[in-house]
Amino acid sequence: MAVSPMCMYSSQDGFANDFHLAHLGSRAAGGFGFIMQEATAVSPEGRITHKDLGIWKDDHIPKLKQLVDYCRSHGSLMGIQLAHAGRKASNRPPYQGRGQLNPEHPHGWQTFSASEIPFKDSEQPPVALDEQGIEKVKQDFIAATKRAKTIGYDVVEIHAAHGYLLHQFYSPESNKRKDQYGGSFENRIRLLLEITRLVKNEWGSEKPLMVRISATDWTENGWSIEDSIKLSKHLKDLGVDLIDTSAGGNMTGVRIPLSPGYQVEFAGRIKKEAEISTGAVGLITEAEQAEKILQQQQADLIFFGREALRHPYLPIKFAKDLNIKPEWIRQYEWAVG
Repeated sequence: MAVSPMCMYSSQDGFANDFHLAHLGSRAAGGFGFIMQEATAVSPEGRITHKDLGIWKDDHIPKLKQLVDYCRSHGSLMGIQLAHAGRKASNRPPYQGRGQLNPEHPHGWQTFSASEIPFKDSEQPPVALDEQGIEKVKQDFIAATKRAKTIGYDVVEIHAAHGYLLHQFYSPESNKRKDQYGGSFENRIRLLLEITRLVKNEWGSEKPLMVRISATDWTENGWSIEDSIKLSKHLKDLGVDLIDTSAGGNMTGVRIPLSPGYQVEFAGRIKKEAEISTGAVGLITEAEQAEKILQQQQADLIFFGREALRHPYLPIKFAKDLNIKPEWIRQYEWAVG
C-alpha cells in the first residue's frame, strides 16, 4: 500500500515545513509501506504554483531529510517525485481559485514547453524550449537527483504524467516541434529517455527508479496505451524498475470514463506486454478491490490518493477488512478493539 504523490501547495520558496512532516508522518504512522512525496520541483520555473515543494537548492535538504527520517522511523519507505510543470506552471494554488498567472504577477513567471501551445486558449503561450533550455532541464534533474541521494530517499520517481513538461514532449497533442525532439514517436520520447538515463546514472542501481506516465491522453489522435507500452519497454531497457501508471492531464475538455479502478487495465497491460513492474492508481478504495488487483497480477504496487487523504490509517482498516491483525504503532495500541 503506497501513498500516491499529491501536491499540498503549502510551501514557501520550495521549502518543506511542519505541515509536510505532520501530513506524511501520519500516513507513515498509519501503516503505509511506501510514501511517494508530492511532485517536487527541480527548478523554480518548474513549479505548478509558487506554493509547490522544491529541491532546486541545497537549502531545501535539511527539512526534507527530517521528513524522510521520521517517516522511515515508522517503517515506511520514502520516495520523491521529481517534477517540472512546463506549460502548466505559474498557476494559483487550487484554494486560491487556480488559473495561470502572467509573468508580471508577483507570483507568476514565464512558462516553457515543447511547443508554443498553451494548455488553455485563455493562457499566455509558453516559450518552446531551445537547445540551451533543454540542457538546463536535464541539469536540473541531475542536481535534484544528487540532493535526493544525499537526503536518503529510498526511491526516485520521474514525473512524466498529467500534462507536465515531459508528457508535453511525448504527446503529439502538445509537441509540434520539427527538430530531433518532435515529429516521430522516437523523437517525442527522446527527452524523457535522456533524462531517465541521466537520473539513473546519478541515482545508481542500489535503489529503485520509477517513472510516472499518463497511459493515454483520452483523445483519438493523442498518446495511447500502445504508445505507453512501447515507451515502457524503452524505460525498462534504461534500468527503470516500475511504471507508475496514471492517465490524462494534457488536454482540456476531455471525457474520462471514471469508474472504480478505471486505470488498472493500463497498469495490467504495461506489466504484461512490456514485462515491467507497475503501480496502479485511481478510484481504488476497498481492501478486496486492491487485493484482487495484486492477486490477478495487474500491478505490483497499489497507490492511494484521495482515499489516503480521507483515511491516514487506511492500512489498519484494510487489515481488518481482510481479517488480518492490524499493526498499530505502540502509542496507539490501546485503541485496538
